[in-house]
Amino acid sequence: MRFRARTTAANRHPVDTVPPVRQLVPLGLQHVLVAYSGMVTTPLLIGLGIGLPTDQIALLVTANVLVSGIATLIQTLGVFNIGARLPMVMGSTFTGIAPAITVGADAGLPAVFGATIVAGVVGWLVAPWFSKLLPFFPPIVTGTIIAIIGFSLLPKTSNLIAGSDPTAPGYGSVDKLLLALGTIALVLAIERFAPQAVRRFGILIALVLGTLVAVLLGMADFSAVAQADTFGVVVPFAFGPPTFLLAAIVPMLIVQAVNMVETTGHTLAIGEITDRRIDQRTMAGALRADGVAAALAGVLNSFTIVTFGNNVGVVSITRVVSRFVVATAGVILIVMGLMPQLGAVIAALPGPVLGGVGVVMFGTVGVIGLKIAAQADLSSARNMMIVAISFGFGMMPGGAPEFYSGLPSSVQTVLDSGIAAGGICAIALNLLLNPRTRTEKNVCPAPVGEPCTCP
Repeated sequence: MRFRARTTAANRHPVDTVPPVRQLVPLGLQHVLVAYSGMVTTPLLIGLGIGLPTDQIALLVTANVLVSGIATLIQTLGVFNIGARLPMVMGSTFTGIAPAITVGADAGLPAVFGATIVAGVVGWLVAPWFSKLLPFFPPIVTGTIIAIIGFSLLPKTSNLIAGSDPTAPGYGSVDKLLLALGTIALVLAIERFAPQAVRRFGILIALVLGTLVAVLLGMADFSAVAQADTFGVVVPFAFGPPTFLLAAIVPMLIVQAVNMVETTGHTLAIGEITDRRIDQRTMAGALRADGVAAALAGVLNSFTIVTFGNNVGVVSITRVVSRFVVATAGVILIVMGLMPQLGAVIAALPGPVLGGVGVVMFGTVGVIGLKIAAQADLSSARNMMIVAISFGFGMMPGGAPEFYSGLPSSVQTVLDSGIAAGGICAIALNLLLNPRTRTEKNVCPAPVGEPCTCP
């Protein structure tokens, strides 16, 4: 396996710096703690939706964590022309939950995994052409999409803080709300009063101290850790050889297209945060990693993979932009995929603590989007309409989940993702209202594979 170096030691970009090992592990763990709940939610919901027994759901969760770790390494370190070589965590997407449950219930998981493999291969093949759409992502479009990504994720923190079942005892209790507020206050205190060396670990410190408080208050339960297996091996095609059904492949291709839009937004956001220019080669590498990861996921009993928006917030808040920190997170995820007991420890972290951190993370991603959008002239009525209408479509699925239920399932798959709906709207409105503004300062229009010549 050959890794391509992008820079020399003399002009090394901060993204390519390698922190000391004593910092790599806790900084990488910080990313894992933020991303883990999302990684286990997708396979858990799909398994429950299909009606799988507990042991098979556990297998899906373990496989998903392992694949997420491998995909994160591919995205951050790069293999040939695959991977953006940027600090981006990879994991399964919520967009694929509904199609996977539908296909799995009708044709079984082998059909889901077969469709995932096909979607991944297609995503890998079309990545160079999709990356040529970068001129259609000027600041007003890019910023709007990134803001929608962040703000559309904020409602998900309510389930972590209050609970997922409104009828359950203790749902939305004062103790849970105070614990979440305390976690947020701790993040703010670290940002306000701690030195820079400590602020880099602010999220990790907040998670650890918040969990300790939860343990003292009897709001944390780690009993499941003892029940989890110490070691586990993920076997390819554990549910049988994949099957390739057109009825399963079509919705997964739509999911993959949505993922590519989302990855485009995340990659541009990371470029803005790290001050690294995103050219077509970098974008194509990021999208290829999406495709390769999805194909690998189908082989290893997992689901479509995409970049994680909440970890974009971690990079922004901690100001740690080294891709090797996120690569370390990938290694930790791989170890957790082979040692389910470690994953059980992370899964047992109190929801209010994770939710409190999530409010900060997702809100930060949203503000990054607004900052990018502000590079355009927001005093222009046309630009204001682009942002306003795109936000309307982007926020609709979160506020009214059944709003598109009367439409065909293939259309629902796209529109039920606020990110896809808002992104498509922003691109279309910009082409309609600003037909001559199709470049942005952080996007290089150089052809794929050619060096950037921008000033």
